[in-house]
Amino acid sequence: MHRLSRSTLAVLLLSTLLLLTACGSSGIDSSDPIKSAGVLRVGTEGVYPPYSFHDPKQGGQLAGYDVDVAKAVAEKLGVEIEFVETPWDAIFAALEADRFDIVANEVTISEERKQKYDLSEPYSISQGVIVTRKDDDSITSVADLKGKRSAQNPTSNWAEIARNAGAEVVSVNGFSEAITVLNDGRVDAVINDSITVLAYQAEHPDAPLKVTTIPDERGEQAFAARKDSGLLPELNTALDELRADGTLTKISEKYLDVDLSKAGPTSTWQLIGDNLWPLARAAIEKTIPLTIISFIVGLVIALVVALARLSSNIVVSSLARFYISIIRGTPLLVQLFIVFYALPQIGVKIEPFIAAVIAFSLNVGGYAAEIIRSAILSIPKGQWEAAETIGLDYVGALRRIILPQATRVAVPPLSNTLISLVKDTSLASTILVTELFRTAQNVAAPTFEFFALYGTAALYYWIICLVLSFAQNRYERRLERYVAR
Repeated sequence: MHRLSRSTLAVLLLSTLLLLTACGSSGIDSSDPIKSAGVLRVGTEGVYPPYSFHDPKQGGQLAGYDVDVAKAVAEKLGVEIEFVETPWDAIFAALEADRFDIVANEVTISEERKQKYDLSEPYSISQGVIVTRKDDDSITSVADLKGKRSAQNPTSNWAEIARNAGAEVVSVNGFSEAITVLNDGRVDAVINDSITVLAYQAEHPDAPLKVTTIPDERGEQAFAARKDSGLLPELNTALDELRADGTLTKISEKYLDVDLSKAGPTSTWQLIGDNLWPLARAAIEKTIPLTIISFIVGLVIALVVALARLSSNIVVSSLARFYISIIRGTPLLVQLFIVFYALPQIGVKIEPFIAAVIAFSLNVGGYAAEIIRSAILSIPKGQWEAAETIGLDYVGALRRIILPQATRVAVPPLSNTLISLVKDTSLASTILVTELFRTAQNVAAPTFEFFALYGTAALYYWIICLVLSFAQNRYERRLERYVAR
């Protein structure tokens, strides 16, 4: 018994030791969540030079100060890095939806943001400036902005400065668009950081602009994570090491020390030529498949909803009416945001392309259902009665008699829905799908060649729609063969 007790005691001690070891390992993992995950997912804009943009000199690769700092942090932590390009207006919604771990996009530290997010130690400092046209002497300080129009991203700290000064904020997607509408005379000013403005002047040394420093407006930029994420210790330690070994200084010199004498404009035609294939590839790989899949799935939904709408069962009919009302009564952009950004908050996380397919399919289903319903109702009731006399049931009559005739009526309006869907796919860029329009944005942002790149993208959309219109005409002619003359 004594020997058995000692053996039992030894087993218990060993088990306790293993349990403590396991707990200790678990503690280490929980204190280093980034290292435990093995990957750092970073949300960034991709259209904000020189901080986050697609550099044409590097083959269109994602580059910039914030991008390189994030890469250096991941390297210090010994993990892989994954960038998720997101429009600024949706970047914090995507962060909350767990689409990525941190935001690296010149997030200015403020008390409001500290209350909502985990903010790392600052890794850059910005100086606020007011940009006006060279011939405009009416704005020389922040106080002069009162009653003026200032082009800003509406959710940025620069927009807040403009509002507080009494300016009317004209919403744009970023600095590239802001400076364009300023040059066009549509607004009076733009507020941004001095480095961004210097980068623009480097690309456009002859731009007729005037820059005024805002003396008391200096901001510190940091990584932003979800509140109580547990990521700050690792991020701050890595940033401290990068600051100490001079890496941050080297990255800063690479992107933020702008030499105006070495910069010059790029040929517009060369820029278009270099990006013809990237834009075409985006159309082939994303825009066209997204259109085809969404339209096919949407037609299936539309047929089911249309038949439900025609049902004599009041519950089924009412549900179909409610669905159509919701789809037709809410903007497609809102539907996209609900599927992609809102559903993750209740535990339903969907990949960008699939989320776009779901949203577009539901939208097509709502609109096409009424087209199909009206096409079915256009068939004389005598056709149903004739089908009954030859022994066809409801499904048989629908499949063999009614739908073939209704198809001829529905094809023109359904074709319009398809063509509209091609153009609507450009909205998928707001939920991280890099389709044709987003690709054009990525190229236009650092070069400021909006007319050239957006015009090229429009040409591609037009060609796709022409092909679909041609196919529609051919299909209509085929259907006409079966119409009695």
